[in-house]
Amino acid sequence: MMLKVEKLNAWYDQSHVIQGISLEIQRGEIVTLMGRNGAGKTTTLRTLMGLVEKRSGSALFDGKSFLEQPAHLRYHLGLAYVPEDRRIVPGLTVKENLELGVIAKKSRGDLHALVDEIAETFPRLKERLHQDGSSLSGGEQQMLAIARAMIGKPQMILLDEPSEGIMPVLVDEMFELFARMRTQGLTILLVEQNVQQALSISDRAYIIDQGEIVFEDTAQRLLDNDEIQQKYCAV
Repeated sequence: MMLKVEKLNAWYDQSHVIQGISLEIQRGEIVTLMGRNGAGKTTTLRTLMGLVEKRSGSALFDGKSFLEQPAHLRYHLGLAYVPEDRRIVPGLTVKENLELGVIAKKSRGDLHALVDEIAETFPRLKERLHQDGSSLSGGEQQMLAIARAMIGKPQMILLDEPSEGIMPVLVDEMFELFARMRTQGLTILLVEQNVQQALSISDRAYIIDQGEIVFEDTAQRLLDNDEIQQKYCAV
């Protein structure tokens, strides 16, 4: 078991956004968290990453309780997060943005070797290592954000709407990358509005509605279940 969450609650001020959700993710799985806008998907990821202050419940990551840990220590445990807004630092090159992904690690190893290794996985970035990261296209910036999270060699990565605002050709490339990441042993929790693409590479999926998990099934059965998709996931 890579991640086990039980009765997770989270609040923004007085608003009870996440209401007692429980989920499990096995090591090496891709699991998609689906639901309409405002259902609580992003808040779930932010809570797991320690970015929502008011919360309750329990969670184990690789067998260790972590909800009381600050966000940077969760990263040290091997849990990485790519937010929807990417957080590319303007004025820094692609290479320098990548280096930010290991600067907080206790053991950095050979930084140049790490950058070279991750650049091999992302050929588009390899061609642009000395270009300002903020000058990349939306899809390339998303790949940079994912690469920056991966360079620290996490065990699990939380991805929030990676295909948002990206041209279709890069979306296809990105989902192929996620499938390859799984074969390399990485565990992924994916929040994604592109239901068909997400389910096509996922093992299982949870549907969240108004802060509660309302449905869980294998990805293939959800792909075949148009009624559930229309009820809970149609934009």
